[in-house]
Amino acid sequence: MADPRALFDLSGRTACITGASSGLGRRAAVALTAAGAQVVAVARRAEALESLCAEIGTAAAYVTADVADRSALDGLRQAVCTPFGAPDILIHAAGVNTRQAADEVTISEWDQTLALNLSAPFFLSQALVPAMKDRGWGRVVNFASLQTTRAFPGGIAYGASKGGVAQLTRAMAEAWSPHGITANAIGPGFFPTELTQAVFNDEQRAARNAAQTCIGRNGRLEDIDGPLLFLCSEASAYVTGQVLMVDGGFTAK
Repeated sequence: MADPRALFDLSGRTACITGASSGLGRRAAVALTAAGAQVVAVARRAEALESLCAEIGTAAAYVTADVADRSALDGLRQAVCTPFGAPDILIHAAGVNTRQAADEVTISEWDQTLALNLSAPFFLSQALVPAMKDRGWGRVVNFASLQTTRAFPGGIAYGASKGGVAQLTRAMAEAWSPHGITANAIGPGFFPTELTQAVFNDEQRAARNAAQTCIGRNGRLEDIDGPLLFLCSEASAYVTGQVLMVDGGFTAK
C-alpha cells in the first residue's frame, strides 16, 4: 500500500481560488500551499490579496478581478493561467449575501447574488476545464451553504443561489468526471468570516447557532482545512457530485 499521506500531497498542483481576499477563501489558499500547491488568488481587493501573497510567499500569486463580470471572463482566464500555468484545482469561494427579506429583494440585488454565487462558478469552470481535460485530472470545489437545504430569514436570494450550487455540482460531475475531473461542494456551517460578521456580532444568535450543532460550537477556520484538502487531492478520486457539509452536525439535528 502506498503512503496514505501522499494521497493529500498537492506538490506540483496549481489551484485557482476565488474570494481569496478573506474568510474561507483566504484560508483555502493558506491550506493548499501548506500541502504543496501553488495558488492563484482571485478577488476584487488588491491590498488584501497582496497581504495574502506576502504571507504565503513565492507559491502564491494574485489576480484582481470581479469574477461575476462575464465580459471580462476571457481576460480572467488568461490572467489566472499566467503565473503557474493552467490550474488543476478550482475553488469557488467568492460569494455575497444581501440578507434581504423576500418582500424587499430588488431585481438588481437578486441578479447580483445569482451572478456571483451561481453563474460565476459555472462560467469560470467552463473556461478552465478544457486544460484539465487535456491532462485528464482536475478538481472543482464549489461552496454550498446551510441554506442549500434550509430556509433562513432574509435569505431567499442567497438560498436560491446556494440551492442551485448543489445541482450545479451534480451537473458538473455528470459532464466532466468522465474526463478525470471531480466536482464537489463544501457546505460550511457558521464560520467567523466577513460574510457572517453580522451573525457573530450578535452573541446570543451565535450561541444559538452553536447549540444547534451536534458538536456544540461554531466553526473555526482550521476546521475547513481537512475537508478542502480531501476534495482537492487524490484522496477523493472516487468522490464526485457530492455536497460535504462541514457544519458540526448543524444539518443533522
